[in-house]
Amino acid sequence: MQNTPSSPGPSAAQAAFPAPAWLPGLLAGERAALARAITAVENETPEARAVLRAIRDRLGRALVVGFTGAPGAGKSTLVSAYVAELRRRSLSVGVVAVDPSSPLTGGAILGDRIRMSQHAADPGVFIRSLASRGHLGGLSRTAARVIDVFDASGRDIVVVETVGTGQSEVEIAEIADVRVVVNAPGLGDDIQAIKAGILEIADVLVVNKSDLPFAERSARQLAAMAAQRDGRPVPVLRTSATRNEGVPDLADAIAALGRRKRPDPRARLRRLLAGLAQDWFRRRLEALPAEALDALALDLLEGNADTDTVLNNLLQLLSRESR
Repeated sequence: MQNTPSSPGPSAAQAAFPAPAWLPGLLAGERAALARAITAVENETPEARAVLRAIRDRLGRALVVGFTGAPGAGKSTLVSAYVAELRRRSLSVGVVAVDPSSPLTGGAILGDRIRMSQHAADPGVFIRSLASRGHLGGLSRTAARVIDVFDASGRDIVVVETVGTGQSEVEIAEIADVRVVVNAPGLGDDIQAIKAGILEIADVLVVNKSDLPFAERSARQLAAMAAQRDGRPVPVLRTSATRNEGVPDLADAIAALGRRKRPDPRARLRRLLAGLAQDWFRRRLEALPAEALDALALDLLEGNADTDTVLNNLLQLLSRESR
């Protein structure tokens, strides 16, 4: 009798980090498993590798909506109102609220979660605050992976609110399918200062707190300066989140954009692979002996090698060390 080849066994990485018992619960959308998975990927524990393996073929289903803008525009209140509108439409929601880091612990200060406390008892909403940990792009370094975990758990919409640091927040453009830039009334000349940054990534521009003076003028200014995206003018909407005015219109505009810009699972996987590669490089780099790095740095300092050569030598060194 001819022997049939046996199926390949688990890889060394899979054997070293077996899938946790709660992982099927994550894929079934269970809240407790979702919480544990988010904690694993945020803290980059060994379990995170099993989570990332399990979700890789379940990405690109949720619509990711990013809210960004300068501090004081009322982003958190508007996000809370938007989430409430989504729940009225029977859509399940995951919220990634990136808060400033505590200077003492490095953890999230949790301001956004407090402002969204009205959704705490709703099983259709899961809110997770992440610390920015000094990251200047408006997002935490692990935010993209947390978004992917929400996606794989079956949430219809994933809402991301950035920390609110201003023009540097254009990083949201690489993660969100639909980008909402929130502005406050009376921006005036400040629009010119931020136009080169976050205004140009907008799929939707919002003037929040529209019950305040100068809201109409700010909306006109934004409409005059807004560029086209995909051959269409960027909509400029006025909202008052505290009064729930304009929020259904905002939800309609985002839904319409989402139908035209459906998530691409390949893009999510490319981002996931890039993140894994960065982690691999960082871990190997931290494990190198200091004298090895010093020798490479000295070559560069004394002009014995250019940067491309030094980087190539570093990659070869990392490859030898990882064997």
